[in-house]
Amino acid sequence: MAIVAGLVVLGGVGAAVLGKARQAPPREAPPRRDDAPVAAPAPVEEAAGEVEAPEAPAPVEETAPAIETPSVETPEAVDHRFGRLRRRVGATFGQNLLAIFRRGSLTEDDWDELEETLLMADVGAGATDALLEDLRTRLKAEPDGNPRELLRAALLDVVDPALDRSLALGAAGDGELHSAIVVGVNGVGKTTTVGKLARVLVAEDRTVVLGAADTFRAAAADQLETWGSRVGVPVVRAHVDGADPASVAYEAADRARADAAEVLLVDTAGRLQNKQGLMDELGKIVRVVSKVSAPKEVLLVLDATTGQNGLTQARVFGQVAPLTGIVLTKLDGTAKGGIVLAVQRELGVPVKFVGLGEGADDLAPFDPEGFVDSLLGD
Repeated sequence: MAIVAGLVVLGGVGAAVLGKARQAPPREAPPRRDDAPVAAPAPVEEAAGEVEAPEAPAPVEETAPAIETPSVETPEAVDHRFGRLRRRVGATFGQNLLAIFRRGSLTEDDWDELEETLLMADVGAGATDALLEDLRTRLKAEPDGNPRELLRAALLDVVDPALDRSLALGAAGDGELHSAIVVGVNGVGKTTTVGKLARVLVAEDRTVVLGAADTFRAAAADQLETWGSRVGVPVVRAHVDGADPASVAYEAADRARADAAEVLLVDTAGRLQNKQGLMDELGKIVRVVSKVSAPKEVLLVLDATTGQNGLTQARVFGQVAPLTGIVLTKLDGTAKGGIVLAVQRELGVPVKFVGLGEGADDLAPFDPEGFVDSLLGD
């Protein structure tokens, strides 16, 4: 009986399963053999003839990110600069002098006014006395002479066109390294002048290296690098703030020699608080640079707008360094012009370059006759 009961139970379970199977929806017919299985699509090559395979994209080559290189500028030709820039020099000084001369015979009051005009124009006491004495002599010799021409001749004598105002840095292609050290207090435009001098030399097809030996102002080295990059000139600077200026100067000289450069320009610090310290520092720079190339130029940069204060600076630097030339910056409408006469007479060295604006090429070789004519309003 137990066996019979088990068979009955199994039969009931089987019937129930069979009934559910009959109620389920019919299953789809299996895919044909020539159809690609849904779960595993055939490669494109196998479907050739039925579906046109898309072209595979070209392989992309990995390249390093592009580095933007600053464009190198072409400086303006040096010969064209002073003629364009001299129009910016204020002519008030010369016009005031001519107005006095046009009165005819000069009285003592007129001579006093002449002296006051010259002193107010930053000519300085010594240069003023020399100029007035020259004018008196000329007027006695030519009482009917043209006042303007007499004044022009007297001014030219003070400026002295016979002085050699060229840079003693050799000639392009001579195969030698010529070095120059640029000095001056901070704030007169010294570092900017070094950058502009580099442009002058590049315009003359000279190869240049700059030395940022003003290690007490990090901004000075940054500024010099900016100037150098604009004309493709390398700059040697300190690796740490406050480094020894002389070591930077020597490294720059060594780099210039290794690169077979023609000119080395060294920017220096300009602290006047301690004249002995300044003398020692500049002397050391000159000595270490001389191991590679003895400096042919020591150029003093002065701000023309500082007037007699600039003369004080000139005296100090003249005592601590063998100056060979002067660069006057900011000699535009804000300067009085007479500082050219004063500083040249004070130091006995020529003004070689003048800066007459803020443009990159607003630095020009000093032209004595052009300067005097600009003072007289020509």
